[in-house]
Amino acid sequence: MNDCRGVPVTGANQSMIDALEECHLQALAFYGDPVASCDLILAEHPEFIMALCFKGAMLSQAMETRIYNDFVETVRRAEAQSSKANTRELGHISALRSWLDGDFHGAVQKWEEVATAYPFDLLAIQLVHLSDTLLGDIVGQRDSVARAFPLWDESVPGYEFLLGFYSFGLEENSDYYRAGQMANQALSIRPDHPYAIHAVSHIMEMQGKAVAGVKFMNQRRNSWADSNFKIHLHWHTSLYHLDRNDTGQVLALYDQHLSSDDVEGEKYEELDAAALMWRLNLVGVDVGDRWKHLADKWIPSATDTLYAFNDVHAMMCFVADGRNEVAEKLLNANERYLGHANDANTAMSRIIGLPFCRALSAFAKEDYDYCVDLLLPRRYQTHRLGGSFAQRDVIGWTLLEAALRSKRYDLALALANERCGLKPTSPMNWQLVARAHDGRGDKIRASQARDKMSELLAA
Repeated sequence: MNDCRGVPVTGANQSMIDALEECHLQALAFYGDPVASCDLILAEHPEFIMALCFKGAMLSQAMETRIYNDFVETVRRAEAQSSKANTRELGHISALRSWLDGDFHGAVQKWEEVATAYPFDLLAIQLVHLSDTLLGDIVGQRDSVARAFPLWDESVPGYEFLLGFYSFGLEENSDYYRAGQMANQALSIRPDHPYAIHAVSHIMEMQGKAVAGVKFMNQRRNSWADSNFKIHLHWHTSLYHLDRNDTGQVLALYDQHLSSDDVEGEKYEELDAAALMWRLNLVGVDVGDRWKHLADKWIPSATDTLYAFNDVHAMMCFVADGRNEVAEKLLNANERYLGHANDANTAMSRIIGLPFCRALSAFAKEDYDYCVDLLLPRRYQTHRLGGSFAQRDVIGWTLLEAALRSKRYDLALALANERCGLKPTSPMNWQLVARAHDGRGDKIRASQARDKMSELLAA
């Protein structure tokens, strides 16, 4: 049997294949619960190899310890079916084993091999693209899709999702024009395509189009407000308001959409909440007791050391809320972890994760010089933390704010100019330039920078 894209599936009838395709559609379009839906299939067909591979793949991307036991069991069940699996399925099973063993890059390579042999295996392409995002492989996010893209067209089911992946990969590689073309084509096929909307939000964020970004997100709100991606898209909308220093609207969006009462919620949602709160901290906004509520959620995973990207966001919450004892536990756990582990996350933690955690602690203690000294040598290595340019911008912003507060104004001006060079239409960037000029005693240039900021706000 083959799936709807002609890719071989072992030990399944058409109803099983159709049911699994619906699970995959839920994951691609961010609705429903793909893992729970897959569990229903496996309850009736416990030896369905591709269903086991799909469930394992979804669990692998969560990067959370709470799903670890389920992930281990799913991989073992898939491996038990290896003697019945075809070449494609064996590739998926091998990739899941590498991921489980902590060899994330090895897993990506094996999924790449599957996608090379089966270029219509949308699951394999999806996993390479998303994993490259988790691991900070910027070029891979684009080229993993480019390898198969010329073979696809609108006649292939799921083409709009391939376009969405390609759009985001192009955006992360600063090819904003082509990224926009791909996203718009994806949205013309499927208007309620959250990942394509997400790609456009990144394009506008990176180009400093805050007003247009808010307008776009509001116009498309009915397409994404009920999706499983809504928290992250509200976060993007908040960034536009923050760039225009509309912190009241940022807090309103946070309270309405990013702050939840679910202590056991998905960490991806808590990442967005922490990242937005830390940015508000950088601009000096009093957020009341919001840090306490958020820090409480991160306590259970304070010593996970599973994924450096998670650790730095947990650290933001602990130091901002004065949880110094828990912050020390996180630092100590990471130091012990680096002393004996050799998985893919160790490099992420050693190069940027742990130094940024220490820098966050120094910032909260008002030791701004030490914060600068930690981050300055690593400002061009931040991609090793994973995530997107928009997410990792919090590192550069923290460095610049620490430089201002430590009165290292020459450095602050250089960093602020760097930001303006990349995004000259950002009012916030011009405000940072003005503050640096103020520190250097150059009132004329400070005034010119503020005039530029006012001009952008008025526009």
